[in-house]
Amino acid sequence: MTQRQTIVVERRGATEWVTMNRPDRLNALDDVMVGELSAYFRGLATDRDVRVVVLRGAGGAYCAGLDLKADPVERDTIDRLRHQRSIAEIVMAMRYAPQPIVSLIHGPACGGGFAMALASDVRIAGESARMNAAFIRIGLSACDIGVSYFLPRLVGASLAAELMLTGDFIHAERALACGLVSRIVPDAELEAAAVPLVERMLDASPLGLRLTKECLRMSIDAPSLEAAIAMEDRNQMLTVGDNAFAEGLAAFLEKRRPDYSKVARA
Repeated sequence: MTQRQTIVVERRGATEWVTMNRPDRLNALDDVMVGELSAYFRGLATDRDVRVVVLRGAGGAYCAGLDLKADPVERDTIDRLRHQRSIAEIVMAMRYAPQPIVSLIHGPACGGGFAMALASDVRIAGESARMNAAFIRIGLSACDIGVSYFLPRLVGASLAAELMLTGDFIHAERALACGLVSRIVPDAELEAAAVPLVERMLDASPLGLRLTKECLRMSIDAPSLEAAIAMEDRNQMLTVGDNAFAEGLAAFLEKRRPDYSKVARA
């Protein structure tokens, strides 16, 4: 069993609930948490049993970004670049993980925390949620950890520029209005809001769920409609030949929930 210091991973059926667990530091990212999050998300690439991941923070925050007080060690340029890339690898692993990732955001989601929220596939906000590209407020560029890639694709170039050039917070109501989050619920109801959403995802076949996330990701950067449709056609041919297709179709016709546990793996 993996021993972790800064994140808690709870398995519930085919879903893992991942909690960033440094509440005394608003779940800010120190080197240990960076390593544990990176290892966890990279490990999803070969995990066929976990089908959905829910990411959240303990205490009063989702993640307040990099813990600027945690590491007083002096780094040279090569070490700084390595450290910078180690944080960016978290969001890249999240994006390329085959499992949908649902982020439950309450309190601050700043800097690297904002980046992880953006790299998720679905974002549900608590009423206290507030997010910002905090980097620019401490003398850095706001273009960091994938934010300059994700944010304009989610909210458009103008609002992305406003948020990144100022470092201003975007709160739950505005985040919902611009499509940055899919819904707002009271903080205490975040978990309850996620459960039925996750269950509906699990009604999809294992292959269909994975290929849908992959195609959504690739279509964002597709050079043309034809390229996106080619990917869609390929995915449909893969899923129609999968053993789970017959069970999914039968469940639909019989008006019941599909049971993919009885389907042999191809």
